Amino acid sequence: MTAKEKKKGEPSFFEESAEKQEGKIQQQEEEKDMAAALEETRSKLQETEDKLLRLAAEFENTKKRLEREREISLKYAEENILKDLLPGLDNIERAMEQSRESHSLESLLEGVELTRNGLLSTLEKHGVKAIDSIGQPFDPNIHEALAMEETDQIEPNLVLREYLKGYFFKERLLRPAKVIVSKPPASGT
Repeated sequence: MTAKEKKKGEPSFFEESAEKQEGKIQQQEEEKDMAAALEETRSKLQETEDKLLRLAAEFENTKKRLEREREISLKYAEENILKDLLPGLDNIERAMEQSRESHSLESLLEGVELTRNGLLSTLEKHGVKAIDSIGQPFDPNIHEALAMEETDQIEPNLVLREYLKGYFFKERLLRPAKVIVSKPPASGT
């Protein structure tokens, strides 16, 4: 192969220089594009960080507000039941006043019974239910036996008398009933 042929196959100095120049320009453009993309990514990252900080602050504020509301709710939780109990107190006062004016025990008893019924109704409205014990089998889960009494009037281990009523609050025992339980009469007497 001759020198001319070699030169035709090989790029000339000017061609090489132009290619290098073109490569540098292309590299510079790529670097500019990469710098612009990097700046855009940094900007988006900053926006995301700002949003995250705002959300975190909003979350903390919401958390504090909910805690304050919960404290207030717990502080005044009994308010509704107390409001509902006030008419019972009013009825007791009216019954006392009425009995003073009429000097009648019957009107006092009637007023007390009405008041008791109103209070029971209020308690039931708030989930408190009386335990019916008399004549029922003795259950140590809801009854507290004060004594056992011999009798042949009813079967053994039934509640004979109730000294203090028991109550449930929803499904939980609020207070056991204090009762007298029947037992069979002693044999041989």
